Amino acid sequence: MNKRHFMGENNVETYIDVKMVLLIIFMVTAPLLTQGIEVELPKADAAPIDIPQEETVLPIVLSIDAQGSLYLNLGTDKTKQIAAEDVTERVRIVLGRRADTPVLVKADQAVPYGRVVQGMVLLQKAGAESVGFITDPGVLEDSP
Repeated sequence: MNKRHFMGENNVETYIDVKMVLLIIFMVTAPLLTQGIEVELPKADAAPIDIPQEETVLPIVLSIDAQGSLYLNLGTDKTKQIAAEDVTERVRIVLGRRADTPVLVKADQAVPYGRVVQGMVLLQKAGAESVGFITDPGVLEDSP
């Protein structure tokens, strides 16, 4: 009679392989998420925004440079200035496909507050229910 013996050990090699593949994927995609327009972010000691970590949901980022020009991380050329009407149209299309897409504003600290508000109004007209701000995670500098 042939006895069967069950193996009581877990094979963790497959888990290590999966972790290595995920690590490589994240290492390759992380630099792609930081591409865009160079702006000097305001410093703020604020809590981070919870953004779903699904790989299919990338946030919509409206960038405003020091001159007040608008840029959007949608489309083929993310470094090309975009008109206000195009911002509303493109964001509306993305939010129409997936309403839970996070919407963020990345504005240079030299931009007048009114220009940032104008950008937020464009996003609101496109259907964004909430808008987050990207800031430099640092302590606010005290003014003399």
